[in-house]
Amino acid sequence: MANATPDASARVRFCPSPTGNPHVGLVRTALFNWAFARHHGGTFVFRIEDTDAARDSEDSYNQLLDSLRWLGFDWDEGPEVGGPHEPYRQSQRMDLYKDVAEKLLAAGKAYHCYCTTEELDARRDAARAAGKPSGYDGHCRELSAEQVEAYKAEGRAAIVRFRMPDEPITFTDLVRGELTFTPDNVPDYGIVRANGAPLYTLVNPVDDALMEITHVLRGEDLLSSTPRQIALYKALIELGVAKEIPSFGHLPYVMGEGNKKLSKRDPQASLNIYRERGFLPEGLLNYLSLLGWSFSADQDVFSIQDMVAKFDIADVNANPARFDLKKAESINADHIRMLDEKAFAAACEPWLRAPHANWAPEDFDRAAWEAIAPHAQTRVTVLSDITANVDFLFLDSPVEDEASWAKAMKEGSDALLRTAREKLESADWASPESLKNAVLAAGEEHGLKLGKAQAPVRVAVTGRTVGLPLFESLEILGKEKTLARIDAALAKLAA
Repeated sequence: MANATPDASARVRFCPSPTGNPHVGLVRTALFNWAFARHHGGTFVFRIEDTDAARDSEDSYNQLLDSLRWLGFDWDEGPEVGGPHEPYRQSQRMDLYKDVAEKLLAAGKAYHCYCTTEELDARRDAARAAGKPSGYDGHCRELSAEQVEAYKAEGRAAIVRFRMPDEPITFTDLVRGELTFTPDNVPDYGIVRANGAPLYTLVNPVDDALMEITHVLRGEDLLSSTPRQIALYKALIELGVAKEIPSFGHLPYVMGEGNKKLSKRDPQASLNIYRERGFLPEGLLNYLSLLGWSFSADQDVFSIQDMVAKFDIADVNANPARFDLKKAESINADHIRMLDEKAFAAACEPWLRAPHANWAPEDFDRAAWEAIAPHAQTRVTVLSDITANVDFLFLDSPVEDEASWAKAMKEGSDALLRTAREKLESADWASPESLKNAVLAAGEEHGLKLGKAQAPVRVAVTGRTVGLPLFESLEILGKEKTLARIDAALAKLAA
């Protein structure tokens, strides 16, 4: 499908609640909104929905901002940036919501509902038993003044409900096409709690209206609330609060294990896990963009700039997208390969220091690291892999891995190591090829090919059966340390 015509008037928003760790599904929503705004040359509004004091926290808020910065998102309006519709935190906009609620009540678009929880439950149960829709039945829609006074005399508290129109609501979803909701499936709904606190059902569309949002791109789980919001928008337009009804596009679910929606409780759901493991922001965003959208039929790896240039909400697939960790890792590895050598070396630095590194800071040899980095770049999937791959360079002795030792040190390994040591001692240590030939010659004397011959040498020197290219590693480690480690391995075998 062809790209949509650029529209600088396009305004989208990302409006998370600051609760807990950021979720990869939330990041995918932010990415699609940001890419939409950048593709059209429009405005990306970042808004914080922090009206739930019991769940929201300042720590989560700060973590959210830090995560967005790490991912490389920028916003045109919002916290720390400002804009014409300040403030951008809902907790600071309560007077606005109160004013709109009063206008809706005065215009007859909303009404007070005095039904108790027990009464609502009983009527819902009766409706279900009769095979009817179990939503609110409009009991308080047309209360007389006497009924209202009677309820007040009983000490009942009232919530505010929005009065839904008695007609179908049809709209064209940017992802799913034309959708229609009938009145029996969209009953009157609460917009203000009995204590006067506004609900999401009010504050979200009011903020969208006041901030002149033109496109609402959000998760499929919010689709059922869309007809409610459209009806509310129409009322807000009549009251002069809103200018227009935005276009809606509902993004597909991100699925986890067992065909279930990926939830915050799933291990692979937390953004922090990927950051801590050393995913590149570009690699993670590249993968997340594929959860419901594709760059082309034959290309999965691309830059975020390329994604922005091609992104069209009409190309988003309505079907659920499955989160595949192996594919995410593979794409991240591709992005690591795409870094230039200096950028790769710099990106790995955090994993070469405490708390990740198990060597003292003074034992880190920058020259050795810069020499080994180009060889490591093709071997790591995530940046945290680098720590175990290069630790042999900075430790006094290799990490003891008994499984690797048992696998490599077969019968006759001591004789092979002695021969390899002799040949390495007389080899040209300025050439990895010379070191390779030394081990190859040792293997030939013992009837072994290079693969079998180098295994005991690798474990003796690095502690592991797999790792970076062996002979380049030996050259960088140096002759003295390499021979000393072979001697230590021979002593262990003798013991």
